[in-house]
Amino acid sequence: MSRTAATPPAPASTARLAELLAACVDDPARVSTDLPRRIASAHDASPYLFTPQAVVRAASAAEVGALMAGARAAGLPLTLRSGGTSLAGQAGGDGILVDVRSHWRTAEVLDEGRCIRLQPGLTVRQANARLARFGRRLGPDPASESACTIGGLVANNSSGMNCGTQDNAYRTMESLQFVLPSGTVVDTAAPDADQALRAREPELHAGLLRLRDRIRASAASRATVERLFAMKNTMGYGLNSFLDHTHPADILAHLMIGSEGTLGFVGEAVFRTVPLLPHTATGLLILPGLAEATDALPALLTAGARTAELLDAASLRVAQHSPNPVDEVRGLRVERHAALLVEFAEDTAEALAERVAAAQPVLDRLPAVTGTTLVRDPRVRARLWHLRKGLYTAVAGARRPGTTALLEDIAVPMERLTGTCEGLIDLFETHGYQDAVIFGHARDGNLHFMLTQDFDSARETERYARFTDAMVDLVLDNGGTLKAEHGTGRAMAPFVRRQYGDELYDVMRELKRLCDPHGVLNPGVLLEDDPAAHLRSLKSVPQVDPAVDACVECGYCEPVCPTADATTTPRQRIALQREIALARAAGDDERRRALEADYTYAAVDSCAADSLCVTACPVTIDTGAVMKRLRAERHSATAQRAGNAAARHWGTAVKGVRAALNTAHVVPTPVLRAATGAVRRLGAGELVPAWSDDIPRGGSARPAARQQAGAQAVFFAACIGSVFAPEGGSPEGGSEGVAPAMGGAAGSVSGEGASGSVAAFLRLCERAGVPVTVPDRLAGLCCGTPWQSKGYTAGHHTMAARTLEALWEASDQGRLPVVCDASSCTHGLEQLPDALPESDRARFASLRFVDSVAFTAEHLLPALPEPRRTGSLALHPTCSTVHLGIDDALRTVAEAVSDEVTVPDNWGCCAFAGDRGLLHPEITAAATAAQAAEITSRTYDAYASCNRTCELGMTRATGRPYRHVLELLDEATT
Repeated sequence: MSRTAATPPAPASTARLAELLAACVDDPARVSTDLPRRIASAHDASPYLFTPQAVVRAASAAEVGALMAGARAAGLPLTLRSGGTSLAGQAGGDGILVDVRSHWRTAEVLDEGRCIRLQPGLTVRQANARLARFGRRLGPDPASESACTIGGLVANNSSGMNCGTQDNAYRTMESLQFVLPSGTVVDTAAPDADQALRAREPELHAGLLRLRDRIRASAASRATVERLFAMKNTMGYGLNSFLDHTHPADILAHLMIGSEGTLGFVGEAVFRTVPLLPHTATGLLILPGLAEATDALPALLTAGARTAELLDAASLRVAQHSPNPVDEVRGLRVERHAALLVEFAEDTAEALAERVAAAQPVLDRLPAVTGTTLVRDPRVRARLWHLRKGLYTAVAGARRPGTTALLEDIAVPMERLTGTCEGLIDLFETHGYQDAVIFGHARDGNLHFMLTQDFDSARETERYARFTDAMVDLVLDNGGTLKAEHGTGRAMAPFVRRQYGDELYDVMRELKRLCDPHGVLNPGVLLEDDPAAHLRSLKSVPQVDPAVDACVECGYCEPVCPTADATTTPRQRIALQREIALARAAGDDERRRALEADYTYAAVDSCAADSLCVTACPVTIDTGAVMKRLRAERHSATAQRAGNAAARHWGTAVKGVRAALNTAHVVPTPVLRAATGAVRRLGAGELVPAWSDDIPRGGSARPAARQQAGAQAVFFAACIGSVFAPEGGSPEGGSEGVAPAMGGAAGSVSGEGASGSVAAFLRLCERAGVPVTVPDRLAGLCCGTPWQSKGYTAGHHTMAARTLEALWEASDQGRLPVVCDASSCTHGLEQLPDALPESDRARFASLRFVDSVAFTAEHLLPALPEPRRTGSLALHPTCSTVHLGIDDALRTVAEAVSDEVTVPDNWGCCAFAGDRGLLHPEITAAATAAQAAEITSRTYDAYASCNRTCELGMTRATGRPYRHVLELLDEATT
């Protein structure tokens, strides 16, 4: 007899739920039942929205097991979430949402990279970064690798552009450790895993054997399973497990792959890896039509093409409207054309040359509209791939405000690919989806199509329903699968029975009952008997701000966000804005007030505003810039005047801060803490930090103006070096500035008054024989970042005008580059013209800003004496080095002074963000926790970065002395 699903108990009261959760989780800080946190965690890239009753950041497998039992006792469903996109709605639920991301990011490389042990919170990109040094990578290669977590990869049986059905998560999984709803933990790496499963779960063990034999005994069932899983197929459960494996433990482990959190929780996975092929050649083949493109596939694949991406005519038209279209589509009169983006890859340049030479005759025989030359130049290849990957950006970013971007995927047998594409195009026209595009992994018969949809009216929802029904008919009539890569989720759950038939659907239902008899895990996902369930719980996407309305809530921003583990992420900041707008429109003042009150700190004040989110966002939203604007909007006219006054008297203000810091270091700590705490409680929490003993003394005054004959650059010494002394530095000297040098009349730059990166850079220039000039009135100038970050727009404008005017004059109207010794300030200088009226910006367009690290790598290193090298160095790039594109230059300088340079695998923005780390130290503590743990696991001979406040943040996090890399180079070349 099979187990039947028990009737769940009635949902527990709020008090009872809190009591149950407290019994499961030993740290109350990891449990959230407040409305803002629950709403923020509910959003994903799917069209569905479910608000959980509690969000829990679980920290162990035992805790997850206890939460499953607690959910059952509370009569609530439980959904597991490790971040990612969740395109089909598989990561949301209205019960208990268990976040298995923040405490689940361990990776262990095994057997020289041939295997890797991973936890669910790590992204595919982060895992591959650990494997790259071994020349290996994961087999699955989803385009969303920057956001796709290992938990999502396992839950959805992810594949990608190259892996086909041979290197996906199912095929490359070596072993799993997972937790069943009963609390039983199974580790298939153990030699007695099957015996242990039979002992602990005898009914489940026997039931799996029964289902295995049931499928194997039916010729029709076997044939259906073999046909569907010969393609990419993530529709329903992976029933091929019953044919591919014999023992229940192995069967169950492989059923977990693609089960979307409905059977259990996978806490750890070991994958076999595949070789990383570094030598590639790529070509974009424009063909007369879809038939010609699909007809070309067999010959191209036989010739060794590892990738063949299909783009329909609508995709090509979208590509033509990009800001800088590739030559192959520029000027093309697109009619019924189609394109194949093909790529060949090998492990050596010689092997690639042979492969390309052998493939060229095949390419030459194609009826291509454009040339068939394959390119190896990384820059050209990147542009071709940007065309393919930019389709999502172009369509999603240009969609009508208030609509949702839907990205669906299907797979059909190769011989049905052309007809299915043409059928989809007909459906788009019939149902009024004029902006829809088709692209996909043609080598696998796997098509993605993207359309935009409004769910705010019954008429629009009905249109979507009609289209979906017609699309299902089209795909199934062509022998295909309704889900190839993205998982069944809620979107296709009502159609699983139609794809598999009653017999195999009943097998799936029995499997669910065996593993989860109380129906606790993710109900409504993957299996759903209600034929209209995919049309319910659809979210509204109100317009809130033109700067963020394009957000598709995909979560690409979250892995790079330094506040993700502390407060909110960019996705959540935008989602909360939308929820506030919906509450306002509905007249729900209580809900609106609760969300707005929380938003001030959780979104606006705590944001590091480092704008790394824009580097990851597929529709290029800069949420950091939006938070700065919100800070500006809440400032009163009086506050703006005060900010402007500080800009006008900046030199005096910096002197005052230096004096205050030096005075503070002679005042007893308890007195300081009491005083700063009292001031913060009076409302100055965004201006005055709580005192900490690791706050440095005041720095040295900035260098005096100088003009050097033959100067090769203008040196703009950042004021942060004047505010804070360098690591291990002493109070400022008596000199007001560094004396002129490098042939100047007043002597050496190493004189009294210089310190830190400023003195180091000037000494390096002198040593290399590279003269630089220092602008007049430097003490009163700034890159503007303090005003921009805090939203003091008037002060930012004042400082921008003053600083740019001084640098325009000093640089001989842009002839000389302006070099700055702090990466965040270099980035701030680049943005300084944006603070001016548009009519004034053009005047300063020729100003060039260069970070001192990049200038040193290019101009100073070749002329310096051979540096003395230390053994090992831990290097911390900054968010600004990412924006400036100088990470390679930073490493070059670091490698000049150290034999072994290590950028931590867990590197990320430290969130010190000028003064955020002083005002809200909890943010920096969360942002640096993983990196600090990695750094302190061993001892390095030196620790370096290239920005004073980042050095301060990393020193605080690790207890190790971080210094500017130029200080180390200065000492190594004396």
